[in-house]
Amino acid sequence: MTYENLVGRTAVVTGAASGIGAATAGLLAANGARVALLARRAERLEEVAEKIRAGGGQALTVVADVTDDASVDAAVARVHAEFGPVDLVVNNAGVMLPNPLELGRLDEWQRMVDTNVTGALRVIRAFTADLLAAAEAGRTADLVDISSIGAHTVFPNYAVYGATKAALTFLSESLRSELGPRDVRVTNIEPGLTESELRGHIDNGELSEQLDGLFGAVGAMSAEDLADVIAYTTSRPRHVNLRQVIVLPTRQA
Repeated sequence: MTYENLVGRTAVVTGAASGIGAATAGLLAANGARVALLARRAERLEEVAEKIRAGGGQALTVVADVTDDASVDAAVARVHAEFGPVDLVVNNAGVMLPNPLELGRLDEWQRMVDTNVTGALRVIRAFTADLLAAAEAGRTADLVDISSIGAHTVFPNYAVYGATKAALTFLSESLRSELGPRDVRVTNIEPGLTESELRGHIDNGELSEQLDGLFGAVGAMSAEDLADVIAYTTSRPRHVNLRQVIVLPTRQA
C-alpha cells in the first residue's frame, strides 16, 4: 500500500537501527518522506539508510543516545543542518527489562525510565517547536509515541516496564490536550507481541523462555506490520487524529 500524503514530509525516527524503527523509517522513505534515523549503533544505522537509498529514498543517519542531553541536542543540530525543520516524529526508542520486583534491579529500572520516559521527553522537547511551526504554516504535523499493551495490561515481573509505558501513554494523552488545539496530532500506539530485539535484552533465563513460549503459542506481529500502522496513521488528512491505536496479534487476548 502507498501513502501519498507522506510525500515531501520530513521525519525523525528514534530507535531506527532495527525492528519497528528501521521498518518505519524504510516505509516512510518509500512513500516520499525524508527520514532522519536516530540510534546509538552507527553501523546498523548505515545499513538501514543504505537500503533506503538503494530504493530511491532519502535517509540521514544520526548517531544519538536519547538518555543523554548533549547527544540529543547534537542530533537536533545535525537534522536541522541537513534536512531543516521536521514535521513528523516517531518516538520509538525503548528497552524492556523484566524481572521480579523483589530482586531490586535498580540498574534496569533506571535504564528503562531513562530511555522509555525521559528519553522520549528529550525527543519531544527537541522537536516540539518544529511541529508547532509546521502546523501553524498549515502543514500536517505528527508526534507518534510507541508505547505498549503493557501500559494497561498486567504482566507479572514486568511491573517497571509497564509503568514506564503507562507513563508514556498518559504523557501522549496529556500532550494531545496541549498540542491538539494548535493542530499538532499526537498518536499513542500500543503494540502487543511484536518481533524485535527487545527479547534479546532480557537477562532472566526463565522469563526469556516464558516469553519465547508465548511467542510460539500466540504468534507475533512483524516490525513491518507496525510500520504500516504508523504510516497509515500519519498519512490521514491533517484534521483527523487517530489518537490511540492498540495493535495485537489476532490470537493475543
